[in-house]
Amino acid sequence: MNIRNILCTVIALAAVASCTVEHEPSGIRASAYPLVTIDPFTSAWSAADNLYDCQVKHWTGKDFPFVGILTVDGTDYRFMGDKISTVEPVTSDRRAWNAVYTTRKPSGEWMAQDYEPKGWKQGVGPFGILNPDVPYMTEWDTDQIWFRREFVLEEDLCDKEVVLNYSHDDDAIIYINGVEVANWVDSWAYDGYMPLPKEALATLKAGRNVIAATCINSSGDGVIDANIMTVCNHGIQASSAAVQHGVDVQATQTHYSMSCGPVDLKLSFMAPLLLDDLDLVSRPVNYVSYTASSNDGRAHDVKISFEATGDWARHAEYQDVDLSAEEDGELVYLKAGTREQNILGRKGDHVCIDWGYFYLAAGKDGASIKVDAPVMTLSQNLGRVKGEISGRIMVGYDDICSIQYFGENLRPYWNRDGSHTIQEQFSLANAQFEELRKKCDAFDRKLISDATAAGGRKYAELCALAYRQCIAAHKLVESPDGDLLWLSKENDSNGSIGTVDVTYPSAPLFLLYNTELAKGLLNHIFHYAESGMWTKPFPAHDVGTYPLANGQTYGGDMPVEEAGNMLILAAAICRFDKDYSYASKHWDVLKVWADYLLQFGLDPDNQLCTDDFAGHSAHNTNLSIKAIVALAGFGQMAEGVGDAELAGKYTDAAKAMAADWMGMADAGDHYSRTFDNPASWSQKYNLVWDKLLGLNVFPAEVARKEIAFYPSVELEYGLPLDERKEYTKTDWIVWTATLAENKADFEHFVDYIYKFECETVDRLAMSDWIWTDRPEHVGFTARSVVGGYFIKMLPVE
Repeated sequence: MNIRNILCTVIALAAVASCTVEHEPSGIRASAYPLVTIDPFTSAWSAADNLYDCQVKHWTGKDFPFVGILTVDGTDYRFMGDKISTVEPVTSDRRAWNAVYTTRKPSGEWMAQDYEPKGWKQGVGPFGILNPDVPYMTEWDTDQIWFRREFVLEEDLCDKEVVLNYSHDDDAIIYINGVEVANWVDSWAYDGYMPLPKEALATLKAGRNVIAATCINSSGDGVIDANIMTVCNHGIQASSAAVQHGVDVQATQTHYSMSCGPVDLKLSFMAPLLLDDLDLVSRPVNYVSYTASSNDGRAHDVKISFEATGDWARHAEYQDVDLSAEEDGELVYLKAGTREQNILGRKGDHVCIDWGYFYLAAGKDGASIKVDAPVMTLSQNLGRVKGEISGRIMVGYDDICSIQYFGENLRPYWNRDGSHTIQEQFSLANAQFEELRKKCDAFDRKLISDATAAGGRKYAELCALAYRQCIAAHKLVESPDGDLLWLSKENDSNGSIGTVDVTYPSAPLFLLYNTELAKGLLNHIFHYAESGMWTKPFPAHDVGTYPLANGQTYGGDMPVEEAGNMLILAAAICRFDKDYSYASKHWDVLKVWADYLLQFGLDPDNQLCTDDFAGHSAHNTNLSIKAIVALAGFGQMAEGVGDAELAGKYTDAAKAMAADWMGMADAGDHYSRTFDNPASWSQKYNLVWDKLLGLNVFPAEVARKEIAFYPSVELEYGLPLDERKEYTKTDWIVWTATLAENKADFEHFVDYIYKFECETVDRLAMSDWIWTDRPEHVGFTARSVVGGYFIKMLPVE
């Protein structure tokens, strides 16, 4: 199959043009580049400027080894990922190890190799409490713990590659033979690795050695674990790395151009997530396509190889994985899966799938497959290369069952009736590649064009980067009642599934491209309430912890927040569909929620809103806006279903509340964050729906005053969320910017987000919670809420 990619290098931007049709390449330097984006579990990123600078990673930071090697005239050039390595524990069993510990601060040099820990208790590590991410053996329920773990080496390790394997939550210090090797403050990490400093490595001699550590648990769950591991390298050991010329990230594709000695290589990662085709959205197959050509006018012997490991199909390294090579029809496959196959047996935030099977696949012609544990290698012999020669492989995952929905295991949407196989999906994907590539090229160009027209070029490039991230944070299934369920995972937050206040910021992308998916964001919450399983007069926060949707697991409620979210989004679906049957279907519960807001929405009591990291707050003016706009939206829906009397009641109530709001929140040159503190301020991003839905319950002067005020409080990377902290939410900045009456003002706010993305030192899938005074994120990565960037592209009614 011939792929005519035209990837021209743009020197100033170090970017490349896209496949088939030239366009202006993206100039954004992404904090991480999307490579494989199927769902929250099968999500792989390059967190570096060059594709070969680091190992491909899952958004959690776990390595998803995926290595590309181009062999040119016998010389191996690595163009993707890093060398594949495994680690072997030096310090006995990683999952259970003997130690002495104390929860009382010890005297003296307790970390020293020759320290005598008198009075310390015997225990088995790791030590922890309430931590779902790391299995711990001994419960630790105090603020701080100290432990010492002795181990015996049979030989010196000074000349070996040695790493520290660690988990800590929260602050921790780790020593080896008295040498400090790690010191973390205000942070946590699970199953991480770091090379040992030379000073510590030099102490690892044959005989007795000691790991000593202390950990502070500031709140909630805690854990401390430390192991010493030696590193073993596997697979093709490339003698050289490619030289990358550019990278261009588009909505459905990421394009790279590079040279491997005398051969140029153009590489594209494509996820055909075209939202008007739900079977295609659900198909768990992505493409890696390439074009090789000589750059010196001579012919060269060329072979391309792709390596991967079973880490794509397991949560932790201690899980046994079976690898195999298979053929079916016109394709060859490499396959990996855990031996245990505990389907839907793991839930949580920073967890990876450990059931189902990971696949690499390609056409049989010229392909060879090999399994040499832990590495699987798929190679394609390109022969003598002078002009362009193209090819592709496919990456996919069969999760067998995707979601447990109120006790019933649901298959993925592509196999919702159980009559299809993953091999059929790969065969379809292979046959449709050329057609889908053209469609993806066209979609990518149109998205950039439309977004640029709406909000400028930098805004468009942010939308392109956000597109796959948002979609791949969801899973598509069908409910037992036949409803579409488009279930989000609250990535890098708490792992909740179907969170309403994550749906709310994510929804603009789906309102823009397919309102059936927008309905799929709400259907589970309606079902939860209408079934009688949820009985409170406001919506649930979530329906469980991903991938188990069996009922709310979040520790508290957000009454005004979630009621407002559900009413606003239902109104938006009906408005953009120009069809109010969706509201009619759920009318009874919508009215219950509207009545709750009518009673409690104007001046909310002390409660959480979607920005729950900021804590509880009473008299929240932005939350009040949400309630008022939601009531106006309910009035609009009442009119749409033909109940003029009810429409008048709620619309009039919303207008009266808006008038009260203006008097209560007026703080001179702006409106306050809370009604009782005129010195406070905040982004009033919820006001955007009054504009988008044509409700007009707030006079234009409210948004105008806020937009004029915000530049006075901006910092280097943009507008803080409010006066309390220097952090912000990028999705809310775009919503706030959309209140602006002209494009220049909109671009002023959004350009800060672009600047941050290009300059941040944190290399991870795009964060939505960032500091505005420094190029660092606060938390959150790979979340669906960046779908909110598309709000500027929604039509204004």
